Amino acid sequence: RTFPLALDVGSGRGYIAQHLTKETIEKLIQVDISENALKNAVDSEIPTVSVVADEEFLPFKEDTFDLVVSSLSLHWVNDLPRAFREIHQVLKPDGVFIGAMFGGDTLYELRCSLQLAELEREGGFSPHVSPFTAVSDLGHLLSRAGFNTLTVDTDEIQVNYPGLFEVMEDLQGKCSMGESNCSWNRKPLLHRETMLAAAAIYQEMYGNSDGSVPATFQIYYMIGWKFHESQARPAQRGSATVSFGDLAKIDGLL
Repeated sequence: RTFPLALDVGSGRGYIAQHLTKETIEKLIQVDISENALKNAVDSEIPTVSVVADEEFLPFKEDTFDLVVSSLSLHWVNDLPRAFREIHQVLKPDGVFIGAMFGGDTLYELRCSLQLAELEREGGFSPHVSPFTAVSDLGHLLSRAGFNTLTVDTDEIQVNYPGLFEVMEDLQGKCSMGESNCSWNRKPLLHRETMLAAAAIYQEMYGNSDGSVPATFQIYYMIGWKFHESQARPAQRGSATVSFGDLAKIDGLL
């Protein structure tokens, strides 16, 4: 299938564009709230246009794009239901949204270690990792936004680090993920004693035999289509001519 016009929501430096071909996509619009990221976008063989905009307020007319993609940026969105509605609105009928975002179990080792250490040393804790969506909510959010023929899948990637400090350095480093906590109610800093306690807890609870510690990244993959008359529809309830109970007899029939 060919997509004449595609949109990359939260494109960052344009990493998705490197994996797209001009035989599939004729033109790509890259949208990100960071002007600096768009200015430093990597080259692509596809003609691209960069637009500085918020994912929750896409500056495009209804029924504009044949394809919308988004990779690992939607966890930064303040209002995820609205962002999904915006994506659905700018899609043409029979257009498709393909996205990936961090899931609820992402960095659970780091979160647990920090919370336990802060409770022990400071008598309470505040969030130090951005909030994530649960996979059980994702399908409902997409459906409420108007998408149909939904597919939602989940995967986990585990990366090993020497210790907690290397995990946090990699998360925040501009040369790597460039991620930090986006919560407004976060504490501006952690005391040194709390950080050292968290590192010890991390190693004790989750440490590998070789001395390294794992960091888990849960990824949700989603596909949703905008309705069109040509799309396949489920059969009416009660129209089946074969019972699932007959499957037990299939060996005898063969």
